[in-house]
Amino acid sequence: MKPEVTTDFQTGQAEIFKNPILERLTKTDPVSNIIVYGLVNAFLVYIAIGVMGLSVWSFLGLFVFGLFFWTFAEYMLHRYVFHWVTEAKWSQRFHFIMHGAHHNYPTDKERLLMPPVPGIILASLLFGMFFIIFWIAGFSQLVYGFFPGFFIGYLMYSFVHRATHVMRPPKRFKELWHHHSLHHYKYPNKAFGVSNTFWDKVFGTMPPKKKKKKN
Repeated sequence: MKPEVTTDFQTGQAEIFKNPILERLTKTDPVSNIIVYGLVNAFLVYIAIGVMGLSVWSFLGLFVFGLFFWTFAEYMLHRYVFHWVTEAKWSQRFHFIMHGAHHNYPTDKERLLMPPVPGIILASLLFGMFFIIFWIAGFSQLVYGFFPGFFIGYLMYSFVHRATHVMRPPKRFKELWHHHSLHHYKYPNKAFGVSNTFWDKVFGTMPPKKKKKKN
């Protein structure tokens, strides 16, 4: 029987690694992420304009495209990578490290953001993948404008995600908060969008609407 992502949850914190150094690398806080990722993104902007010579308008266009593309990547990664799990023990371990621990302990504040060390490693791999794609298309220099937007999209998503778990919903964003709560506590195979619900609507994974009681 194929394992499923749980809707049962616990308070406290999961132990992901026995090794204390590796365990520490799975945790972070908002200030550390803002500083580290902010500096990385500032460096990428400098490379795009100061070294690669992209014009400001070209950079902004690519940046917005990268930002929008992140929303698609957010949905696809959440649905097909983070929720991918089979009967194989190694895939269950992969799932637990990547996402399962968060579903088991959704209020663990130290694991609501991607820690800097694994985050930079993953960002480097993604940058390399996008560079190859742009290079094959004959526009390798454009990746330097695209990737900062993609990266900022991720940062916006990550802080929205954290907010949905630790803050009361602002009036304008109650539906978004509720959307993610339904994913965690009722419909783990729906509501994959965190920063937006657009792609859930496109791909038909919106959770069922609550029926209004008739008087």
